[in-house]
Amino acid sequence: MSTENNNNFEWVWYVVGILAGMLVVFAVTTHFGYILLGGIFGLIFGAVFLNKVVKGRHY
Repeated sequence: MSTENNNNFEWVWYVVGILAGMLVVFAVTTHFGYILLGGIFGLIFGAVFLNKVVKGRHY
């Protein structure tokens, strides 16, 4: 019998990417439009990190 972990926490990487992107842009400038743009870039970075780095790991 094989046991499979049904807990899927991939969404955490997306949230971390959004928050990190927004915090970095907030530290540089306080313009609201740029903060949203930083969140979008953080989301893209989180998706790339999840699909390229984390997906290849075997536990």
